Amino acid sequence: MSVIPQHHRQITSISDFDLSDYEFWARPMADRERAFALLRAKEQPVFYAEPPVSYAAPGPGYHAIVKHLDLLEISRNPEIFSSGGGSTNIEDMPDDLAEYFGSMINMDDPRHARLRRIVSRAFTPKMIKQFEASVEATAVQIVDDLLAAGPGGDFVPQVAARLPLKIICDMMGIPASDYNYVYDRSNIVLGGLDPEYGDTDEQAMLERLLMAGHELQQLVQELAAHRVERPTDDLISALVSANFDGERLTLQELGSFFILLVVAGNETTRNAISYGLRMLTLNPDQRALWLKDIPGRTAGAVEEIVRLASPVNYMRRKVTRDHLLNGTTYRAGEKVLLFYWSANRDESVFDAPQRFDITRRPNPHVGFGGPGPHFCLGAHLARREISAMFGELLRRVPHIEGGEPENLLSNFVNGIKHMDCTF
Repeated sequence: MSVIPQHHRQITSISDFDLSDYEFWARPMADRERAFALLRAKEQPVFYAEPPVSYAAPGPGYHAIVKHLDLLEISRNPEIFSSGGGSTNIEDMPDDLAEYFGSMINMDDPRHARLRRIVSRAFTPKMIKQFEASVEATAVQIVDDLLAAGPGGDFVPQVAARLPLKIICDMMGIPASDYNYVYDRSNIVLGGLDPEYGDTDEQAMLERLLMAGHELQQLVQELAAHRVERPTDDLISALVSANFDGERLTLQELGSFFILLVVAGNETTRNAISYGLRMLTLNPDQRALWLKDIPGRTAGAVEEIVRLASPVNYMRRKVTRDHLLNGTTYRAGEKVLLFYWSANRDESVFDAPQRFDITRRPNPHVGFGGPGPHFCLGAHLARREISAMFGELLRRVPHIEGGEPENLLSNFVNGIKHMDCTF
């Protein structure tokens, strides 16, 4: 009896798909919607086997956390549901990967709290105000260039990726000549097994990932060494001099934080902007509503874009001790995957969750993570960037539309690689 490939099998029950199989993430978005709706309808979370990978020993499997309430409760209990050992991957990360990507997002307190204190100290009110002014000016320049180039281009690199990339690089003091260098390597870091950015061969993909991480680390560490001797008003200078009760960032910690900034502050915001344009294209009534009151509607529209875009599909936690939560017993050593994408579509929390509604109130989405110590440090900046970009587009290119998106093949990032735009 032949086995029907997952991407050809109609989804009618949870036996028709496997979240750990990359084929599932290559399926049409409607299939993903159906699959997670079926999972949310179950009374208990589903326990999945981990995908086999050559660079890690077989793991204990994981609970798929797909309901909003469960995700909130787990996020509020970091001492039981640990981020240490890796939160951005299902399998336990090898030591060499952990060295390059071991940022505070993969740590528990007190190490996490120490790094967050030092980093937060560097974000002074003066620096934040400077970045916010830069966001507005950059959005203006991007739309200037879009209008000069004319319709028919690729919205992702021309518009959505440019704003967060420039802001992150400018914040860190990275020169414009290195923007593309950073952009290309961040694509590799989050490219998964997508053949455009990496390699379908697992070992080759791992080697490219390590090289990209090493190159990003090297770039920022060289700049940091220069800023020690010649400080400026950029974030690298602030970070290398930040002192919290005698604590400073090591060069390794600085490099890992930069990779986190590039990934969390660049890739996720660009995907939210891309999805936002696509949702406006598919929902002309919401575009018209937003156009009637751009200043008054923007804040709510941004929250709705982030909810439906859910740029990060999941984060991982590991159970430190047996724990009963919402009727399920989680055993020490087990893993849980917090599927933000699913929680943001939970029917018990959001009325008509598939509907794009810029007036949605309340909107308790988890697009920036759940409550607790790992809530997104850059949420304010991301909101500012999305607001500025759409404010400028709606005022100057009000009828711009996004075509059918070409999605990234990844189980971690809900990404758009390319999308034609017309106006």
